[in-house]
Amino acid sequence: MTTLIHLQSVQLRPLPDTRTFPFSLPLLQSLKELHFETPVTLLVGENGTGKSTLLEGLACAAEMIVVGSENARSDKSLANARELAKYFKLSWTKRTHRGFFLRAEDFFGYAKRLNQMRAEMESDLCDIDEGYKGRSDYARDLAKMSTAHELGDIRQRYGEGLDSRSHGESFLALFQSRFVPNGLYLLDEPEAPLSPIRQLALIAVIKDMVAQNGQFIIATHSPILMAFPGATILNFDGGAIHSARYDELEHVRLMRDFLQDPQAFLHNL
Repeated sequence: MTTLIHLQSVQLRPLPDTRTFPFSLPLLQSLKELHFETPVTLLVGENGTGKSTLLEGLACAAEMIVVGSENARSDKSLANARELAKYFKLSWTKRTHRGFFLRAEDFFGYAKRLNQMRAEMESDLCDIDEGYKGRSDYARDLAKMSTAHELGDIRQRYGEGLDSRSHGESFLALFQSRFVPNGLYLLDEPEAPLSPIRQLALIAVIKDMVAQNGQFIIATHSPILMAFPGATILNFDGGAIHSARYDELEHVRLMRDFLQDPQAFLHNL
């Protein structure tokens, strides 16, 4: 089965003053063009190498929906990414408007916003009931139809709310409810709230979406997610992007060595 790569590549136009962030990142100064050749691309490397910055810039350049408490145009934390996005040129096989951008730290903001939306809709329905007393049931139901439909959709997707379950369970539920076929998904450290078994569950969900023409670009520190079958691994260490094999990754070697003899590591701390 042939899968579709929606976003083929990003080209970087000449940058302005490279003394200011994010243009000061060595990665961006060395990057001319980046190609996405498989449905899943994993961005790996140490903190500060530019994985999240690049992902945020892509999200802004593609004008993606941001799963968080604010949208991409108003989120103050994405101000630098919006500036960077001005220098991105995206090439598409087929432009998709499905999908979203998610940073793990934005999850609580999204859950809070979702609860506020639910509360406001429930309040609106109560106001309609009060305002339509003495009038026909038909007129009242017609007035409630749109709000009731939206509220029903939220309940169908999220049940009693994302915060009614554990953090890991609700985080995985968000993915399961929001992933749709033919989407582009940019995920920044999605493993953060997930136990190892739930990281495996996330891999299963992503595999299902890939089979339905989903494309994923994921920044991660998780050796579990790094093992995704057939994924392209791009290592950001060293100030430039280079392809890497799973067994070559420092994260993988360190975790493997630690699990084989944890006391040897802990003794020297």
